[in-house]
Parts: sequence; C-alpha cells; structure tokens
Amino acid sequence: MDLQTRKLHLITYLAQLQDELFFDKIEKYVFSKSEKEDYSELVPFTVESLISRIERSEEDFKNGQFKTQEDLENLSANW
Repeated sequence: MDLQTRKLHLITYLAQLQDELFFDKIEKYVFSKSEKEDYSELVPFTVESLISRIERSEEDFKNGQFKTQEDLENLSANW
C-alpha cells in the first residue's frame, strides 16, 4: 500500500472516530512530535550564496565536472 493510500485510510479512520479521549491522545502525540522537530540549524540561503552556487555550478559544467542522467542511474542501481 502506498503512502497516499495509507494517509487516506488514516484520515477516514480519524473522521469516523467517536472516542474523544482516544482522539485527544492521538492529537497530543502528533503535535508533540512536530514540536520536537529542531529546525534551529536551518538557515535560508542568501541571494549572494545562491548566486555563488550558480556560478560554481556553471564553471563545473564548463569544465566537464558533472554526472549525466545515465551516470546517476547506474550509481543508484548499486544502492
């Protein structure tokens, strides 16, 4: 069963749930998990850093330092 189907089944289950205490437990668990996620180390890119990355990528491409789609497919086949 794929993830989308599992999500739909869970939504259907929750929509039909009548036990408010059980629903409260589920709700607290879900929200406590999302509150524990630590995104403090994530910092948005600056415009300057994005431009620098683009310039390095273009230079790498000009110098032949890149992988083709076929290279990546062959690499991932060995995972």
